[in-house]
Amino acid sequence: MKTGNNLDAFCERVKARKSLVGVIGLGYVGLPLLLRFAEESFRVMGFDSDPAKLGSLKQGRSYIKHLPSSRIQAVKQNLILTTERKRLAEPDALLVCLPTPLTAYREPDLSYLKQAAEAISSCLRPGQLVSLESTTYPGTTREIFLARFQSTGLVVGHDYYLVYSPEREDPGNPEHSVQNIPKLVGGITTSCTRAGVCLYGSAIKTVLPVSSPEIAESSKLLENIYRAVNIALVNELKLLFSRMGINIWEVIAAARTKPFGFQAFYPGPGLGGHCLPIDPFYLTWKARQYDFHTSFIELAGEINSSMPYYVVEKTLYGLNMMGKAMRNARILLVGLAYKKDVDDIRESPAFKIWKILREHGARVDYFDPYVPRVLRTRQFDRPVFSIKFSCRNLRRYDAAIIVTNHTCVDYHFLRRQVPLVIDTRNVFDRRYRNVILA
Repeated sequence: MKTGNNLDAFCERVKARKSLVGVIGLGYVGLPLLLRFAEESFRVMGFDSDPAKLGSLKQGRSYIKHLPSSRIQAVKQNLILTTERKRLAEPDALLVCLPTPLTAYREPDLSYLKQAAEAISSCLRPGQLVSLESTTYPGTTREIFLARFQSTGLVVGHDYYLVYSPEREDPGNPEHSVQNIPKLVGGITTSCTRAGVCLYGSAIKTVLPVSSPEIAESSKLLENIYRAVNIALVNELKLLFSRMGINIWEVIAAARTKPFGFQAFYPGPGLGGHCLPIDPFYLTWKARQYDFHTSFIELAGEINSSMPYYVVEKTLYGLNMMGKAMRNARILLVGLAYKKDVDDIRESPAFKIWKILREHGARVDYFDPYVPRVLRTRQFDRPVFSIKFSCRNLRRYDAAIIVTNHTCVDYHFLRRQVPLVIDTRNVFDRRYRNVILA
């Protein structure tokens, strides 16, 4: 099968910045990608079902805290923004950056990907590249996208190109961005991979081809499972060392002085974000189809999922020591985002802690400078708002739980106003009478 002429034409358009790049889903993965290509002088078409997001972008305003509005304003002239999926035929490349959540039974919810694959299939044309970036189980690119595209009569690797290229976003990390994080690309065919490398290489410093979409899909899962398992290890050690009266944070600091064979991971109140609490279960689900039980991964998931209960137990212990019952106690969650210095609340352990506290009869509020309000979600049937961080407000609470260690928060001011502080992030450099390490 001859593919050279088609591939050469695709790459020539990319190199000349004549290609229109489409990004489907403008969230924490899609928006940085859209800006990166626009900054490289590509015209970029952004697709999203949320008109509010598109409205913000058209006005040059960012809705993601760590992405400054100035970046959007600098490339506005290169952006085309739409909710209309009938325009999917226009871009030369379509980068799919949609959510892949779990169901209530911890099974993959691929509804967003299936809808996107159907929509693209209805208007797929010769010369297009389709790249899936969403984290998922090995085989998704073939099973969900290739299977639907075959009905078009177009030949993959000849008429169009299909690749998997996993996102590697780390929101709020100033050292690593889309531009300098190495990008994996695995295509259905060799020409697919070459087309993907050509496109991503025009905007990203290092692009690494792998032999198949399944290799790229599995690599992404390995990256996240590696972190989830090691975090579970230190979380379990935190529980043990707490009983033994040993400070886990000092243990880790001592261990990391070894220049080889050890990488530091840190305990916390549970896992958050769209990756670590979810991605390992995509592999455990797929493994069951091969009559294989991923005991190690599932055990790590159980340990990490149990950490909010440990935080609540520590809070209950602290209140008891004060002669205060949990029922009707006023408790402040400090930090709602899943990690420091970002506004991303996806799968944050704060929500599970909040739920458990309310089940114990506590009255709960939150403070987070990055999350001034939370609209209706599966956690809340009405909007909730961050309190004002003031002496008068803080003194109303019986206890405060530091869930997220934002750099801009004055934790010593917090400690002086609230009688009990539960520190899940080792914020304080030494122990204080009213601080419990959790």
